[in-house]
Amino acid sequence: MDKPDEDRPRRRIVVGVDGSPAARSALRWALEQAKATGADVEAVYAWKYPISFGAPVPLLPGVDIAAEAGTALDAAIAAAAGDADVAVTRLVVLGDPAAVLLEHAAGADLLVVGEHGRDEVARAMLGSVSQYCVHHAPCPVVVVRVAD
Repeated sequence: MDKPDEDRPRRRIVVGVDGSPAARSALRWALEQAKATGADVEAVYAWKYPISFGAPVPLLPGVDIAAEAGTALDAAIAAAAGDADVAVTRLVVLGDPAAVLLEHAAGADLLVVGEHGRDEVARAMLGSVSQYCVHHAPCPVVVVRVAD
């Protein structure tokens, strides 16, 4: 005998958001997938303190990076949601984006990330959150590619 729907855990899609066009496309894709499958969406904005040549960059007084990240996340969700009737949980987390996404993807049905379309040399030199997630995620990963 099947359990009633309310006893089943909700499907969960985690999506990385960083304010880029690729992340906005990934968020739109995740929302559409959630709408089609009845899943909830966790929109995750991971941020780090800026550094330059290995040293922290001094910030102007009153700059709250976490608040700025939250504002960017809210704007991305508002722009992407449209008429999608999907439950969205917003998370702003201090940490390495790839590590944060993998942590939140534990137990998720799907991880969605954007890919900036850099060439192979730039990707090798700069690293790639999407590439890291594809190789290490605890769940299936969808990479939404947007050409820069």
